[in-house]
Amino acid sequence: MPSKVLDGQSRGWIVPIGGAENKENDPCILERFVRVSGGEQADIVVIPTASRVHETGARYEQVFRSLGAARVTVMDFDTRRDCKEPGRLKRIEEASGIFFTGGNQLRLTTLLGGTAVAKLIRLRNASGVTVGGTSAGASILSEHMIAAGDEGSAVIAGSVRLAPGLGLTNRFIIDQHFRQRDRLGRLLSALAYNPFAVGIGLDEDTAAFIGPDETLEVEGTGGATIVDGADVSYSSIDCVEEGQPVCMLGLRLHVLVAGATYNLHTRVATAGELLEP
Repeated sequence: MPSKVLDGQSRGWIVPIGGAENKENDPCILERFVRVSGGEQADIVVIPTASRVHETGARYEQVFRSLGAARVTVMDFDTRRDCKEPGRLKRIEEASGIFFTGGNQLRLTTLLGGTAVAKLIRLRNASGVTVGGTSAGASILSEHMIAAGDEGSAVIAGSVRLAPGLGLTNRFIIDQHFRQRDRLGRLLSALAYNPFAVGIGLDEDTAAFIGPDETLEVEGTGGATIVDGADVSYSSIDCVEEGQPVCMLGLRLHVLVAGATYNLHTRVATAGELLEP
């Protein structure tokens, strides 16, 4: 469950990115991540555990340093034992921004889930620290995580597999590489199981900057598909066999681009201008 925000404090930014974000020519997403993590005073911990590529952490360290972060540390976790090491926990306590790279979200959850590191990251976000991630690192941010699923736009029973995520919030379910990998169907299937949550499908090079007031602002060159199941009047997910199409009535869908917003509390979308943090 999300950690409680204490009196006098406000939750930190939550920043899921749809993957393949621009790191060189116009790194507006990562630049803004540095800004909401403290700007010139930003102290960022990069967690590349989801990736099997050795250079992943070093690449993000280089990018964040070039964008003006004061301090950047790459912190990988190879075993669950690493997640209770005092030195690593102390470093996370010092950070103003925590960033998860892409890779395999199940590797992240199996190594970090239920550990002291996972609990501390939730606490730090609840006390104002920015936490974000790209691709698999975006999927794990919420309480309900899409672990795997089929491509395509059809809503099919059994076409998506859910697993517990990091649990910064229970208000949304993230999917990434959304339009590029045709993932509408699996996001809708996930919402059929849990219509309380808001579905957020992020295209590549697109991010949702979710502020302390629970307003989502879109950044990047693609779109963010918002699926709201609050007014669903009927779903057949409970009575169809696996592999069969699902009927859902009353879904609301928005497609947002850079500058547009969506309030996760009021569930109101706007096409407003991009806001500075």
